[in-house]
Amino acid sequence: MARTAGRTPAALTVRPSVPALVPLIGAMGYAEARCAHAVEVALPTGAAQLLVNLDADALSSSSSSSTSTSTRTGADRRTGGAALHGPFTAPALIDPAQQRAVLWVAFRPAGVHPFLDAPVHALRDELAGLDQLWGTHGLVLRERLLEAVAAGGPQAALRVLETVLLERARRPLEPDPAVRLAAALLDRGTPVAEVADRLGWTPRTLTRRCTDQLGLAPKRYARIRRFQRLLRRVNAGHGPPDWAALAADCGYHDQAHLIHEFRALAGITPTAYVPRSPGEPNHVPLGG
Repeated sequence: MARTAGRTPAALTVRPSVPALVPLIGAMGYAEARCAHAVEVALPTGAAQLLVNLDADALSSSSSSSTSTSTRTGADRRTGGAALHGPFTAPALIDPAQQRAVLWVAFRPAGVHPFLDAPVHALRDELAGLDQLWGTHGLVLRERLLEAVAAGGPQAALRVLETVLLERARRPLEPDPAVRLAAALLDRGTPVAEVADRLGWTPRTLTRRCTDQLGLAPKRYARIRRFQRLLRRVNAGHGPPDWAALAADCGYHDQAHLIHEFRALAGITPTAYVPRSPGEPNHVPLGG
């Protein structure tokens, strides 16, 4: 990973080594960061993440509707150093100091569902401590991972984390194929009504199944995934983005619609969007 000013990053990203976890987890890894900025915006992706702060026993985030750290739409969320961040629907303010040494798991669509007692929508826009979700097992997880890192490094800790996930599964480790197909179609921009027709479901059934397992209603999920398609195009390009062309290509009505959605989901205008790096498009520094 390339170095950036004021930051000395180190990263490890791997796929699950346990075959049963491959359909549920897109990637998992370890990251270190020393950031010059004091506040950062994390942008919504429509997916859930498991996070373990190995530097300090604390994690937090708060909702924000603008780049001003004083403009918040929700209360601070604070937990111990091991937590599950459900799918969120608005930009979240996070502390870069909590990313100095982090183990993370990025779940695939509906991938977190087997590890929860409740439907995924119960964790929408929430940061939930693993002690709340898994009791004593969640409470001691961070210490287990610290011991694993000391003995064998981050790779060993990730293997321990895989074992813990297998132990804590509440449901069979088999994603609902219909919900996964719905998520894939919505991700490609297929209209919600067409997705329901393709699956032979009523709109109400589609909404219920997606809300329970993805954590978001189909229209909300499609909206966030369209935003993510836009960010991929922006970060893959060279030179200033052609926002009018991107609006047409990514499924927005026009450039004004794109700008409105960008403000709603990022808290900033498109021209103010400067991610931490091209490889980290969902992390936007807010200043030193």
